[in-house]
Amino acid sequence: MSHVDQNNPYAVNLENAVISAPESVRAAFIRRTYTHLTGAILALIGLEFVLFNAVPQATMQGMVATMTGGYGWLLVMVGFMAVSWVARSWANSGSSAPIQYAGLALYVGAWGVMLLPILYICISVLGEPSLPATAAVITGVAFLGLTAVAFITRADLSNWGRYLMIGGFVAMGVIVAGILFGFSLGLWFSAVMVAFMCAYILYDTSNVIHHFGVDQHVAASLVLFADVVMLFFYVLRILMASRE
Repeated sequence: MSHVDQNNPYAVNLENAVISAPESVRAAFIRRTYTHLTGAILALIGLEFVLFNAVPQATMQGMVATMTGGYGWLLVMVGFMAVSWVARSWANSGSSAPIQYAGLALYVGAWGVMLLPILYICISVLGEPSLPATAAVITGVAFLGLTAVAFITRADLSNWGRYLMIGGFVAMGVIVAGILFGFSLGLWFSAVMVAFMCAYILYDTSNVIHHFGVDQHVAASLVLFADVVMLFFYVLRILMASRE
């Protein structure tokens, strides 16, 4: 899976941007954004626990076969991208708060389903139930460190957008080629994607500071949630490869 930039669709008028707001308003926005991000992560953890215990093993094995079996996984990815687009549109809408929260909930649910096969492989096939927790710790440390850099420097990294978008399309092309021609992307691809997602965390955090409106905390939390989960996904792949 890859992260394709949407050419900064959340940009707002500078007068309404977080960077231009009074200190108290800016602090409230940041608090709401990271509270929602934390809530989304906890909701994902809870959802994975429920799914892992509720979904029959035969269904899990079928999901794993789809994930590793070629064209079926390509269709799943297309469906996931469509759901992601809907979720981001709802979360960024100027309409009611329930629609925005529905977008965030939809995105959390989509990731809950997408992560299930790799967690099943990790825990039930490889017999390494501690790896997801290790990947979560590594992801959390990296995210906090990169977030601190973005807030301390307050650099506007919006000019990174075009390069990250190109990189995202290249990564997606490599993934699709791997599915169509049946070759493994290997450890190197996961390592490149980890670096890519670290760059995205810096970029998106900068956008949250400079280009989001003070009332867009739901959309901001969704963007950061996407970065965190994608980083976790590829960190976990690296850890699994080291065990294999």
